[in-house]
Order: sequence, then C-alpha cells, then structure tokens
Amino acid sequence: MESRPLTLLTPGSKGVVTAIQIPPVHRARLLEMGLLVGTPIEVVRFAPLGDPVEIRIRGYNLSLRRHEAELVMVRDA
Repeated sequence: MESRPLTLLTPGSKGVVTAIQIPPVHRARLLEMGLLVGTPIEVVRFAPLGDPVEIRIRGYNLSLRRHEAELVMVRDA
C-alpha cells in the first residue's frame, strides 16, 4: 500500500504511521506523545477551517496543526 499525508484521510478513517517528516526540532514532542512509525491512528475530525486535525492514538485524542499533519505519512489500516 502507498503512503500518503495524514491530511488526505477522512474523519473516521484509520491508518498506520509509515513516516514522520517533521524537522527533528519539533519531532521530539510528537515522539514523546506516542506518535511513532508503526502506530495505528484514527482521524477524529478536522476543525471547521481545517486546522487543527484531531486524531485518536494510543487511547487518547491528539490535535496536530495542519502543516504538521501534512508531514505525517500513513497507509490504510
């Protein structure tokens, strides 16, 4: 299966993280919150203007800025 940006999934869609292309300075924060390659995620919703993106990961909800979510690559679960 092909990887694509997290922002291309629709609410309710599930996927698995295949790559995190965020610069290392900001990547550490996401890694500490459990967003790792191989982690299953579910898109909960997009805010009305598309920013932020809310995902469910490891049993809790996490909001990412749209520009961050575009750099998280996922494949369908």
